[in-house]
Amino acid sequence: MPKVSIVEKAVVELAKKSPFYNYLFMHIERLPSFKIRTFSLRISNNGSLQLYYNPEILSTKPLGLVQALLEHECFHIINGHLLIPIKNSRYKALWDLSMDAAVNQYIPALDAFSLPMDQLLMEGCGTDNERFFVAPPASMPGETAEFYFHWAVEFMKNNKTVDLELLEENLEKADSHENFGDFELPREFVEELLKSIVSETYEKAKEGAPKEIEASLSLFINKPLLDWRTVIRSFFGSAQYIGRYRTPLWPNRRYEDQPGWRSDFAAKLAIVVDTSGSIVDEEFNAFFSEIDTLTRLTDSKIWLIQVDETVQSVTKYGRGMWKNLKLIGKGETNLQPAVDYAQDKLRPEGLIVFTDGFTDLPHVMRKVIFVLSKHYNPGFLEDAKRIYGKYSVVVLR
Repeated sequence: MPKVSIVEKAVVELAKKSPFYNYLFMHIERLPSFKIRTFSLRISNNGSLQLYYNPEILSTKPLGLVQALLEHECFHIINGHLLIPIKNSRYKALWDLSMDAAVNQYIPALDAFSLPMDQLLMEGCGTDNERFFVAPPASMPGETAEFYFHWAVEFMKNNKTVDLELLEENLEKADSHENFGDFELPREFVEELLKSIVSETYEKAKEGAPKEIEASLSLFINKPLLDWRTVIRSFFGSAQYIGRYRTPLWPNRRYEDQPGWRSDFAAKLAIVVDTSGSIVDEEFNAFFSEIDTLTRLTDSKIWLIQVDETVQSVTKYGRGMWKNLKLIGKGETNLQPAVDYAQDKLRPEGLIVFTDGFTDLPHVMRKVIFVLSKHYNPGFLEDAKRIYGKYSVVVLR
């Protein structure tokens, strides 16, 4: 009878602690490797969630420590840390510490032997992750890796602590983060894969899920799938390039008496702006700054439609126009007249609808993205995802 590895024994012990871990490990392919120190998570090119482990080193560790390190890996999955690209980051050491601090605080066997991040940063020492680990600053428990990272950057600036290269040299991690954010598959596919695994696991073991992971589960599962800028850039990028042509209306930079060259794209885009909602100036400025950036890159043709109960204004949009744009409306909200006008009169390939969502979801027959203000209507968001797909709606953050 083959000998059961200490990793498989630790998996069994975790399953006894909670059925959540039992279901989660059903989705994880476990593979031995002598090239790593302890554990290393990655997403394979065919979309499998893989956990590499060093059987030689781990066989010398107490079962309780291996179990705690496996739980550490589970928390990386639950918190979506595999999506954070740190491999080539200048702040790699800070990301490593921040992610580990975010998860170790919930694992008693590691938290009991952890030192606060602020102490480690002041002293310029790392962790050996066999005798002591990293914990959050004592006054800031329960936060995310992103929170601790931004805190650490400011802390190092304000306190003039040890430089990052020295910190990296002194840092030995409980596991390898080298493959985090490093995958050939589209990021949105990987994010959807991880959310699907975590959501399915939670649904099967909801009653027996450890209390300490519920906040992280909720944050990851309910987090918007993609950064709104990423979605809009992808949307712009789908406009088909159909070539270049000469036009006297476009100046030739080299020869003043000759017509210039202009690129032509097959798609036109319409932006519908809800002028009745609670969208604040900061969000309005951020949204149109991104639109301006993309118009420089794509030369897309854009129409801007303002709407409250009815269409209030239709203009051909040019870069920078938003800075002097006068919003017309502020009445009740009905997005359908603007959508109908765009589809019937302008015939764009796609629509971007900028709203707070406190209205009925419009019927759109073209490609669409709904960009919601941070004070959005949750019902609108859920309806949009259900009808138009998960990647059809994002929230300004």
